[in-house]
Amino acid sequence: MAGASLDRRAALAALGAGLAFGCAAPGFARHFEKEDRRMTRFALATRATPEGARPTIRVGDAFHDLHAAADAHGFAAVAGDVSAIIRDWDARREGLFALARALDGTAGGIEAPALAAPFEPRRIFAAASNFIEHADEMKTKLAAKAESEPYIFLKTVESVVGPNETVVVPPQVSRPDWEVELGVVLGRAGKHVAAADAHDLIAGYTIVNDVSARDRTRRSDFPFSHDWFRGKSFDSFTPLGPVFVPRDCLGDPHDIRLGLKVNGEAMQDGNTSEMIFNIYEQIAYLSTILELRAGDLIASGTPAGVGMGRGVFLKDGDVMDAWVEGIGELRNPVSAPHLPRA
Repeated sequence: MAGASLDRRAALAALGAGLAFGCAAPGFARHFEKEDRRMTRFALATRATPEGARPTIRVGDAFHDLHAAADAHGFAAVAGDVSAIIRDWDARREGLFALARALDGTAGGIEAPALAAPFEPRRIFAAASNFIEHADEMKTKLAAKAESEPYIFLKTVESVVGPNETVVVPPQVSRPDWEVELGVVLGRAGKHVAAADAHDLIAGYTIVNDVSARDRTRRSDFPFSHDWFRGKSFDSFTPLGPVFVPRDCLGDPHDIRLGLKVNGEAMQDGNTSEMIFNIYEQIAYLSTILELRAGDLIASGTPAGVGMGRGVFLKDGDVMDAWVEGIGELRNPVSAPHLPRA
């Protein structure tokens, strides 16, 4: 295990990845030096009910209806649907932490809620080949980090589905694949943001499964060899959830285990410390192109273990379980009748 770790660090060093280990970089560690031991950790979710979607707050293992809890404890101003809360994060953050303290240790009253996608992203950005072993398994030749920038593409908001919703593989796709990623949710706008200041734009985190049609990301009918839009944005190809965890409830985003199982078999098991371009660098890079907005979502890259590297792809009836330490597990079944099990 120690040898594998040294090999990974050597490979990253060869890429010139001086900042690849996130908060080890000067100026980044300051955000995590003073943890408030009195902080009550919580998560926000959206649950499906016969009356429609309802915002929900989880404190400990207890789920509470957000509107009812906020009214009961005098915090009505912080309530709203989760999308609206995230887009107004600076104004509601402190009130939500106060509400979580008031709810800590109380019974939630909601047993086994049917969770939907926690919020609707304003835009979805996704980082490609951002873990060295994943780039290796995809046979992607990377330039030295000092001579490169993050490679980020867009996914459509309409491709989002929530926990336990079915990923529907269209008949023209023959090699559907999985990619677990830490989803970074922005709660503040920013343009030309320095990497050292990018932490301040983050509202929190969630899990993203960047489902990919490997046979549709390449083209031979045009002089342009790749088609990321076609391979990544089919309806239902962005499972999201199960909850939104505020930034301060997760801690250092560059030291988090994440992985994915298919039918209970472990496929991916990595750590965000292995990123080539860390989250702050991704935010800084994007902010040189456009103004980032509250509600934007960044899928920050996937570790090794995807189907393409194994020569194994999703089939009809498969079940994917993506997990991120400190957030939870995101389960989604697969429907692909044209791809029956072997």
